[in-house]
Amino acid sequence: MSIEKQKLYNEIETLPEELANQVINFIEYLKLSYIDAEAPESITIKSKKDLKAKLQKGLDDINANKVYSLEETFAKIDNI
Repeated sequence: MSIEKQKLYNEIETLPEELANQVINFIEYLKLSYIDAEAPESITIKSKKDLKAKLQKGLDDINANKVYSLEETFAKIDNI
């Protein structure tokens, strides 16, 4: 275990029990923030306008029969 992780563990051990959920929530927030920052631009939604454009592109792809099976879709997700 790294020094940083050990220090974090020691701090968590000293917290009152009622703060445990808040710490867990914050850690999950940090992890999601990191994942969002690393995600490809094509799958992140920056605004309502961006969401609308991506949904429209999806509908256009469906109408043009540019679709993937669930198996293909999950394979692509696993490679992100």
